[in-house]
Amino acid sequence: MWLALPTTAMPLLALSWPPEAYLWFKTLHIVGVVVWFAGLFYLVRLFIYHREAEELDTPLRLAFQDQYGLMERRLANIITTPGMVVAVVCAAGLLSVNPTWLQQGWMHAKLAFVAALLAYHAFCYRLMGQLQAGCCGWSPKQLRALNELPTLLLVIVVMLVVFKNQFPTGAATWFIVALVVFMAASIQFYARWRRLRAERLAAGA
Repeated sequence: MWLALPTTAMPLLALSWPPEAYLWFKTLHIVGVVVWFAGLFYLVRLFIYHREAEELDTPLRLAFQDQYGLMERRLANIITTPGMVVAVVCAAGLLSVNPTWLQQGWMHAKLAFVAALLAYHAFCYRLMGQLQAGCCGWSPKQLRALNELPTLLLVIVVMLVVFKNQFPTGAATWFIVALVVFMAASIQFYARWRRLRAERLAAGA
């Protein structure tokens, strides 16, 4: 059962904004989401390169790991986190313009998935700290699988925003889900094939 706010509480939540406030909040929210996800996608990719650098000889390993560590910190602190802040703040602005959304089930579901994204964002910072300390237990293969999670969450959130309470459950929806899973599996298989090929070439050299 969805949590519904009393109708009498809606005027208290609605702030007095100028007529164009909704469009500004929406524009900046979309920009923030794009920047946030661009950062999330590339950040874990850097984690993968960081872990793979451990297989190099010591001088190269240290140089590459230092460079990846610097890139990770800059990406997280200058692009990814500011994008997240803009997206969340403008989302709060949108809800203040349209507080009745808080009574609708699709918004409750969206907020739950956004909370999962925020947890993922925080977990990326934890992984980054472990990589800096040299104690990350995640393998490159596991990190590649982890990197597919925001894609799935993004698809679900966008569908909730577009379809709202008419969220589709037919064949088209399952086709989209299957396509996302297929893309994620293809990336994993390609990474495995590339690794095995490199090992065969090294063995034959």
